[in-house]
Amino acid sequence: MAARAVIFALDAQDAERFLACQDDDEVLELVVEVEGRWDLDHLVELDKSWDALHRCFTDGDLAFDNGDFPLSHAILGGVPLHESDDYIVCYVTADEVREVAAALEPLDSRWIGERFATLTFDAYQGTGDAEDIAYTQAFLPGLKDFYSTAAKSGRAAIFTVSQ
Repeated sequence: MAARAVIFALDAQDAERFLACQDDDEVLELVVEVEGRWDLDHLVELDKSWDALHRCFTDGDLAFDNGDFPLSHAILGGVPLHESDDYIVCYVTADEVREVAAALEPLDSRWIGERFATLTFDAYQGTGDAEDIAYTQAFLPGLKDFYSTAAKSGRAAIFTVSQ
């Protein structure tokens, strides 16, 4: 699953629209609309770091329901709205966003390095070497800022990844 990911902070109207979607096509149409706005103040690009970050925030596996809340909801957590071979969309409520933001706040690059050292990443497509760890660490500050800003704005979030 080493593809590029983006997380979008949703205003209340878009959050309601996502939850009201009746099928995968509606979800994907709304994702295209939100992506089309490309509101830099309300998104974070994770590139391929999302895989390792999710593993660090959970138990080392890449799954929807692993790890402990709230870190388990930072990436690939919450309610899966769409899952196919080529695209994933997961929804995190505004209340959950606040809890994720608080849980991320004390984490730093050292913490990420320690997680790489202590967890086993089964079926991980990265190398796990110093360069891979540094690449993953580089995305943590932006992710923390994203969740902090989204929490202060009372926004829900969707994690999207094209595989």
